[in-house]
Amino acid sequence: MFLLVSSLLLLGPCIAAQTVRVITVDAAIFPASAQFIHEAIQRSAERGDECVVIRLNTPGGLLKSTRTIVTDLLTSRVPVVVYVSPSGAQSASAGSFITLAANIAAMAPGTNIGAAHPVNMQGGEKDSIMNEKATNDAAAFIRTISEKRHRNVRWAEDAVRKSIAITETEALRDSVIDLISPSVPELLRAIDGRHVLVEGIDRTLRTANATVTEEEMGWKFRLLDILNDPNIAYLLFLLGLYGLLFELYNPGSIFPGVVGFIAIVLALYSLNTLPVNFAGLALIVFGVVLFILEIKIISHGLLTVGGIVSLLLGSVMLINPESSLEVIAISWGVIIPAVLCTSLFFLFAIGMGVRAQRRKPVTGAEGIVGERGEAVTPLSPAGQVRVHGETWNAVTSGAPLPAGCEITVESVSGLTLTVRMSGQSSQ
Repeated sequence: MFLLVSSLLLLGPCIAAQTVRVITVDAAIFPASAQFIHEAIQRSAERGDECVVIRLNTPGGLLKSTRTIVTDLLTSRVPVVVYVSPSGAQSASAGSFITLAANIAAMAPGTNIGAAHPVNMQGGEKDSIMNEKATNDAAAFIRTISEKRHRNVRWAEDAVRKSIAITETEALRDSVIDLISPSVPELLRAIDGRHVLVEGIDRTLRTANATVTEEEMGWKFRLLDILNDPNIAYLLFLLGLYGLLFELYNPGSIFPGVVGFIAIVLALYSLNTLPVNFAGLALIVFGVVLFILEIKIISHGLLTVGGIVSLLLGSVMLINPESSLEVIAISWGVIIPAVLCTSLFFLFAIGMGVRAQRRKPVTGAEGIVGERGEAVTPLSPAGQVRVHGETWNAVTSGAPLPAGCEITVESVSGLTLTVRMSGQSSQ
């Protein structure tokens, strides 16, 4: 009896120390989201948490990132619960794969799941074949997940092939999820005592009295998630081009060059994480080249038209949707203003800068060529003249000139001007 009481006293603190980590993913599924989930699962496994609850609300995302998350869920050393929440949230497209891959799948009232068909915005026979291949691959992927977690395989495949979406009550009825719960505390009480298979070992969850640790995306993951937005990546790329070109045309400005370089680096990071179509990227660069050539070559607007068309087509084609589980593309509301601003930038801002460089100097020695002045002393042929209030040594290019006559500067050689009497033709 004494030993039993002692054992209970010793086990009491261990039972009380049970913890559950709750993380929130309220964004599209990009590499930042995948890394955030991966690190949270790793920390929970190292600290011995009872389970990890992923509070999910997503419209979809990249297939590559989705596969990374699913792999983490299927190989996790700690039980993972995916909870589609709050009311009004969705687990669409990529979210369907993630929800089905959890040890326990739950949804809040007023949520939905499904519509997991791979996106292809292109057309034509070749693209139809590629779309079919992508669909078959995604269907096989979701069937594997459903079989692994003993969920409704038929519905899972229909969600991919037919873009079927259902409510939480339909999902529970069709064995897509395990339960419906209005809140995290209710969820933890509902799954207490449930058996889950982790690394081939049967584990019983003890979550009713567990301590809950809330965790949301930190500033690093939020920043990376913002950079993963194709609209942001596109604008950063254009901003980087503006800054670097402005620095090249105005050496020593420093600030535009620094901003441009940073923007280009951030844009390259973003584009590296997104399914970029390099043909689109090449068209954008080619469009910029055409704008620059328009400034230097008289083409009567043909190069400008070509630059606008190239930039517009490149912007539309920049993001390849075939590698995503939702429409990940650059918004027309971003493309149209960006193309217009870029066209105006090159045609006016840089054009004015180049024209200013080609303009005749108006200061210094070269700036007084063609200016008028007065002969201070007789020039026969050497003497002194006054131009812009300054006295210069001068020589006449023609007949001797009397003092006080009006002269015009023809050229400058060192500190000596070559002048002629105003009104006379240059020799």
